[in-house]
Amino acid sequence: MSEFDRIRDDVVACRACPRLVAWREQVARDKVARFSDQEYWGRPVPGFGDPRARVLILGLAPAAHGGNRTGRIFTGDRSGDFLFASLHRTGFANRSTSTTRDDGLRLTGLYITAVNRCAPPGNKPTPEERARCLPFLEREIHALHQLRVVVALGSFAWDGALRALAALGYTVRPKPRFGHGHEAQVGPFVLFGCFHPSQQNTFTGKLTEAMFDGVLRRARKLAGL
Repeated sequence: MSEFDRIRDDVVACRACPRLVAWREQVARDKVARFSDQEYWGRPVPGFGDPRARVLILGLAPAAHGGNRTGRIFTGDRSGDFLFASLHRTGFANRSTSTTRDDGLRLTGLYITAVNRCAPPGNKPTPEERARCLPFLEREIHALHQLRVVVALGSFAWDGALRALAALGYTVRPKPRFGHGHEAQVGPFVLFGCFHPSQQNTFTGKLTEAMFDGVLRRARKLAGL
């Protein structure tokens, strides 16, 4: 069994946050009408991708009717549609959509994960819930031996990445501030900020396809891909 298999098994079995356990399971029972015929995952959602990844994309948490339904991060919601289309255009993914865990999607040079692994009410984990989940991210970063770039989708992911890297012994002072396109050297890694591909950001034009593609192409260059 690989380290990634062990991390996955530990993530999926986790019940450390009672509020999040109750919420993810309630959502899986009380399905929205458009997914009423589907079986929800209803458990913590593990990261996935290329074990030899040089780039890591870090989100906030699974969506209630996205990753919490499909069992794959950024899969089955509008944010994921935007993300995977860009990953395909920039050479990280073999297909432009991610619909199910067994849809044939493969990532090359890239790993995708989140700060929190359970869908939180209102997309807002508490500081305590974030702290309980961060060791999974620390283990993933430690296992990605070729990792060079962490792309943080939003300020929550930026802060989570800094905390995980600090726990691994890589700190930077003063604390770098999040911003779209901001870069910070943290030990051997480049932390790269990007607006989250939420509907609020993509529908309003705060984050466009060209902007997101630019972030991913810059990440490829920084990682030597």
